[in-house]
Amino acid sequence: MFILLSAAIAPGCALFSYFYLRNQMATEPRKTLLRTFIFGLLITFPIMFIQYVMQEEEIITNSFLLDVLFSSALEEFFKWFIIFAFIYRHVEFDDPYDGILYGAAASLGFATLENILYLLTFGIETAFMRALLPVSSHALFGVVMGYYFGKSKFTKNDRSKEYLALSIAAPLFLHFIYNSILMFEDYWLYLMAPFMLFLWWFALRKVKLAHEHLIKHLVEQNKI
Repeated sequence: MFILLSAAIAPGCALFSYFYLRNQMATEPRKTLLRTFIFGLLITFPIMFIQYVMQEEEIITNSFLLDVLFSSALEEFFKWFIIFAFIYRHVEFDDPYDGILYGAAASLGFATLENILYLLTFGIETAFMRALLPVSSHALFGVVMGYYFGKSKFTKNDRSKEYLALSIAAPLFLHFIYNSILMFEDYWLYLMAPFMLFLWWFALRKVKLAHEHLIKHLVEQNKI
């Protein structure tokens, strides 16, 4: 059991540590990050309950609508709502890079508990593939979401609302693509490999841009 839990938790911890350590300009309060991670854990239960009801009651019978459109929208909305409702206006969300960290924390909270439940059901043999695909993809969706939250909060013009809309639209679109690829049962892996490479490139590009935005923000605040 200890080995299984370790295998389920380790990918999320490793990914979050990577994004946390990339921020060399400021140290984000760990309690707030932990709280965001816990919120991410907690939303797993209503998400799974809603998905279970939708499937068992056959409210949506089309597999594409249920597994791709509905599931993607449900998961990304809950993660978005956590940050918007509890973090976006928080005093400790005080620089553009914070969005990256809070987005990753919320997403990895959800992905970690989902991974634990999955490995408990299907065994540790699935741990490696789960780490490569679902856990890392959720983390990267969260990075993209957080990047646009940071842009929205620290952009002092009319584009702030546009960035806020992108904070849900961009990760949702990426999640749509990810789930759509999984529908190609016979050759999904051939499509997933280039998509994951693109997703990593895209998310790391956002990390770099957020860091540059942070430096500009600190210069404007006369902190460096």
